[in-house]
Amino acid sequence: MERTVSAASASGPDPRLLPTAPMAYALVTDPAAVDTPDVPSYQPYVYGDLDPPALIPLQMKEVDLAVDCALDAAHVTLRARWWLHCITRSRDSDVRLVVPLGEQGSILGAEVTVGRRSYNTQVIEVEDHTLEKHAKIESGGLLQPHLFFLTIPQVEGGADICATFQWSQKLLYDSGRFSVDIPFRFPYFVNPLPKVFMKKEKIQLTVHSGFSKEILLQGTSHPLKEKSRQGDKLFFHHEAIVENWSIKDFNFSYNVYSGDLSGGVLVQPATLCDYDDRDMFCIFLLPGSGNRKVFGKAVVFIVDTSGSMQGKPLENVKHAVSTALSELVEGDYFNIITFNDELHSFSSCLEQVNDKAIASATEWMNANFVAEGGTDIMHPLSEAMALLSSVHDTLPQIYLITDGSVDDEHNICRTTKTDLSNRGSRSPRISTFGLGSYCNHYFLRMLASIGKGHYDAALGTGTHGSCLFIMIRLYVPFLLSFVLAMGTVWPHDSIAC
Repeated sequence: MERTVSAASASGPDPRLLPTAPMAYALVTDPAAVDTPDVPSYQPYVYGDLDPPALIPLQMKEVDLAVDCALDAAHVTLRARWWLHCITRSRDSDVRLVVPLGEQGSILGAEVTVGRRSYNTQVIEVEDHTLEKHAKIESGGLLQPHLFFLTIPQVEGGADICATFQWSQKLLYDSGRFSVDIPFRFPYFVNPLPKVFMKKEKIQLTVHSGFSKEILLQGTSHPLKEKSRQGDKLFFHHEAIVENWSIKDFNFSYNVYSGDLSGGVLVQPATLCDYDDRDMFCIFLLPGSGNRKVFGKAVVFIVDTSGSMQGKPLENVKHAVSTALSELVEGDYFNIITFNDELHSFSSCLEQVNDKAIASATEWMNANFVAEGGTDIMHPLSEAMALLSSVHDTLPQIYLITDGSVDDEHNICRTTKTDLSNRGSRSPRISTFGLGSYCNHYFLRMLASIGKGHYDAALGTGTHGSCLFIMIRLYVPFLLSFVLAMGTVWPHDSIAC
């Protein structure tokens, strides 16, 4: 008995089947190994192998979530214990652990213990890219930009799998409100029988706002109790015996009251084991809720129209760009560039925003947003920067939207960094948006970092347009530049941003 991947699954997994909380799966290749570990059910023998393996979700015995929020990021530690309840004790099975990450999540490490065996992740430099790719597929890595997995080999039936995962993710911020959202929705079938196991749910939360301003709690998804306050640090705790594991994501939000621009400095001394004995510091600013003058904008949209964008992705992008154009005001400037194997521009120069120009741009998109050809990013990036070099007294911005992989990404990043450095403080900000799971998201994240912009992504086709519009609308800088002087003000001590 063999199973093959269907044409439907080749186009990508059904989002409804993706895990919404940390999960463990038994990778079953031999159906005869499936049975309860302690009391055999004497099932009839099943012949054949499963290829690819069947994934059976494992029951979870314990879960412990610890979240440490500081400034704009959250450090998450999750501990969980599963047991291999579906494999007889005389057999073994590989076990796959999958952890969905939150907003712009980045895995920091993982530790797994099975009996006397232990596993942990390490950051290593691999020269052979073939070996690196093979290792990622077999033992662990990213299934998607927000899904991290590990495969533990040869786990005996009935054994416990204890795992600790650590990752960081961004806090969402809007109009003075910070919020953290962590995938924590467990399906009902991971609940063990209540008469066999007592289920204890534990959540710890620390909020370090970094501000001396008043913190107003807005809401929480789980019943947290405030334990203590120490300056600008708040400590919350939740521990309870539960009938079923959580069926909703963990969410916590709070406001930092500030009517005007405010900020501060955090200092981190070097640790004893650090080879670099210099202290570190972080400067942070909060825009506040007061009204202020908005920067005039000069915006260039760079849209990938290669063959893979055909259909709904390109339609969603067209709608999002049209909506974003309607948000621009008189005095702003814009242009649109499409690229595949060739480059096409709405105009040979930046157009001033008015009703006629926006109507013409919409008609142009309807005629020119045609998906065909390959992906060449360097040429449209250079063209956009050349267009923006002529603007004055406005904030130049580039929005790059693509769904494809990129060749020679190292050279693109290096060339872009050099071009931006040569343009000085008036260089454009580059924000990137990736569509789908096959996009080179790491490259887009690096390009946005080099361009002092923002990176975002939408993995599901139904969210392309809405997520893109939100990114374009919300990522508006409130501070253009500042100069930092350290100690005695010498030219080499001043840093302009």
